[in-house]
Amino acid sequence: MNDSSWQQGWWCGARRAFSPNFSPRAPGEAVSLVVLHNISLPPFEYGSSAVEQLFTNRIDPDAHPFFSVIHELRVSSHFLITRAGEAVQFVSCDDMAYHAGVSSFQGREKCNAFSVGIELEGCDFEPFTDAQYRTLLPLLADLAQHYPITAVTGHQDIAPGRKTDPGHFFDWDTIEAAGLPVVR
Repeated sequence: MNDSSWQQGWWCGARRAFSPNFSPRAPGEAVSLVVLHNISLPPFEYGSSAVEQLFTNRIDPDAHPFFSVIHELRVSSHFLITRAGEAVQFVSCDDMAYHAGVSSFQGREKCNAFSVGIELEGCDFEPFTDAQYRTLLPLLADLAQHYPITAVTGHQDIAPGRKTDPGHFFDWDTIEAAGLPVVR
């Protein structure tokens, strides 16, 4: 894919599921960072629609005990990549998704303001799938071609002590081998 892969911040390689949990970026704010995360809902379970429901404020608090704890969260990410490799986009990359929380990258606070968040369906305790990497690599390449990306990093690196994702099973060597600017 190339620059024509984008329509107003929406990547053509992803299915859209619109989240209300975003804000416009500040005027002139450039997207320069990609933050990689992992998520599974219920925890350590895959294949449900719960992540999409969480990011679109439709999660049923009665469907699982954990959901009663998180159902009032107003969070989002730009992308989710499922275990099967499907990319789902919730927020235009031209807008700010609520994925990083309290964070800092190279001395700059509030990473949501200048980053794109990509959630990988998974957890800290097992490897991600080949299908996920087959989707992630072209997405990262297209992001780097369309936006002035200077770094790809993990949530664990911008919120150390608070976050541990994407975890030690994430294959950073594959990202570096693709020529992407990994900073950890």
